[in-house]
Amino acid sequence: MSGVIHWPLPYVEALAPRALTAIDLIVLHCTELPDLASAREYGERVLYPGGGGNSGHYYIDRDGRSYRFVHEDRVAHHTRGYNERSIGIELVNRGRWPHWLDSRHQDMTEAYSEAQIDALRELLSALRAALPNLHGIAGHEDLDRERVPASDDARISVWRKRDPGPRFPWDWALHDLPLQRLRPAATQD
Repeated sequence: MSGVIHWPLPYVEALAPRALTAIDLIVLHCTELPDLASAREYGERVLYPGGGGNSGHYYIDRDGRSYRFVHEDRVAHHTRGYNERSIGIELVNRGRWPHWLDSRHQDMTEAYSEAQIDALRELLSALRAALPNLHGIAGHEDLDRERVPASDDARISVWRKRDPGPRFPWDWALHDLPLQRLRPAATQD
């Protein structure tokens, strides 16, 4: 893809292969880390017996630079239950970092940059043109609706995932793109 910097994760060959026709969904995330370097470090961690870790396929930094960590024909681990059929795109954003599950720190105040959203739109267009069955898009928060005990008070529950979060400009990001936002009925709360 034009303008994308290829920076494969060290374990990418250990990830399960898949046919490009299996991909019908994009899942948008925010890194919930301070910067791209932290996200890369986190993505390089081997967490599974097969040799892989948690990572999206693409990362878009605040300045709009886009990186491919995992090729589309490999299954990356980014959203429970949806990995085999989806492409994960991570936008560098602090989110709730470093107090992800603290009930007093659930606001996500960092806005996404214009450069990030422009780069995202370009990437979504290119992926839609390259992947014949791609038609859906969702936020991680739309698909992972689990609530967990807050780290500061186990009597309080918080969302396990909130990304890309309330500051993500869905209308701007998807304007004129032929992708349907997937919002399972359970997320309409």
